[in-house]
Amino acid sequence: MAKAEKKGGIVETVKTIVYALLIAGVFRTFLFQPFWIPSGSMKDTLLIGDFLFVNKMAYGYSYASCPSIIIPRFGIDIDAKDICGWADGDNSRLFGGEPQRGDVVVFRHPVTGRDFIKRLIGLPRDRVQMKAGLLHINDQPVTVEPDGQFVETAAPQGPQGLRPRCKEGPVGPGGTCTKDKFIETLPGGTQHSILDIAMQGSDNTSVYTVPEGHFFFMGDNRDNSSDSRVPNIAQGVGFVPYENLVGRADRVMFSSAGRSMLYFWTWRADRFFHRID
Repeated sequence: MAKAEKKGGIVETVKTIVYALLIAGVFRTFLFQPFWIPSGSMKDTLLIGDFLFVNKMAYGYSYASCPSIIIPRFGIDIDAKDICGWADGDNSRLFGGEPQRGDVVVFRHPVTGRDFIKRLIGLPRDRVQMKAGLLHINDQPVTVEPDGQFVETAAPQGPQGLRPRCKEGPVGPGGTCTKDKFIETLPGGTQHSILDIAMQGSDNTSVYTVPEGHFFFMGDNRDNSSDSRVPNIAQGVGFVPYENLVGRADRVMFSSAGRSMLYFWTWRADRFFHRID
């Protein structure tokens, strides 16, 4: 009798775990996907260590909606195409919604398949160009207004120990690191913060004409972002197909300034449920 009860208890435990995994899988595939900001390419809109949920319902569903499970420590690398590759290739979406210029979007890199998060700058058929650090869309310059400086400490950030780039050039550990801050207004009226460090190659580009069914993305930390300004064949992002969009980022849930999001004593008090503009 005791053995039967023990066996029954084990079976129920296994069932509970399976049901929990199924529910979590459905939640992540169709509703929201967790995302932890690993780099500073979207400062100061998003900081290294911000934790958010990506709204997958915003743009409908494609093969990219299936989760990728990557745990290098255990040799696990399951790509979304391994699960939903049958839906890849026609650049379409189920219940597809149209992304809007200015949205902060998580998408799959067209070549590596890794998740990126950037701001949507160019829509299909748009002409996008950078001239002397100023964004031009369809041959018209966007409006930018000075908004002071973004100040941070020159120190390793996040689990990768990334050091920020500073307007002052190399700054010693613990020093003050600044970037010029501006408010950029995109066609349609969306306003957001951008950062500028120094004039560099990505501040002067050729004209990019966005193909039909594709989008052009840029990081808000303009001088520290690998984005659509660099073709994906040259280790950049290039134009991103519609089917590669994962979802829209609307709000930061919490943020850790430490090496791990589990270090609750490093959580930033002003980032809880912070709205993403």
